[in-house]
Amino acid sequence: MDIRVTLDGRPVDATLNDSPAARDLASLLPLTLSLEDFHGTERIGYPPRRLNTSDAPEPTAAKAGDLAYYAPWGNLAIFYRDGPSADADLLILGHVDADADQLAAADRITIEAAS
Repeated sequence: MDIRVTLDGRPVDATLNDSPAARDLASLLPLTLSLEDFHGTERIGYPPRRLNTSDAPEPTAAKAGDLAYYAPWGNLAIFYRDGPSADADLLILGHVDADADQLAAADRITIEAAS
């Protein structure tokens, strides 16, 4: 599913996969989140409620540009560096096509359904 993502007012291309958690995120759109840095690897923000994580796919390690959901904390994450090894609680929801510097510096993200 193509989505529209804006990082600090700059639009970038992005897609969501077809997982239940990604479809649940899509049901919350449009969504604007404030982001904070986490461990020099990702920017995180909190959606208004937890996402459905049933039937989650096998865990994979996050790569730069991945949009993910960390189920234990209920936060979304945009990775600007490759993440650590695969974590069963980290669900990859899609990918944001932006360079690492733009992802690392983002303070605000807006996610909308593509028209």
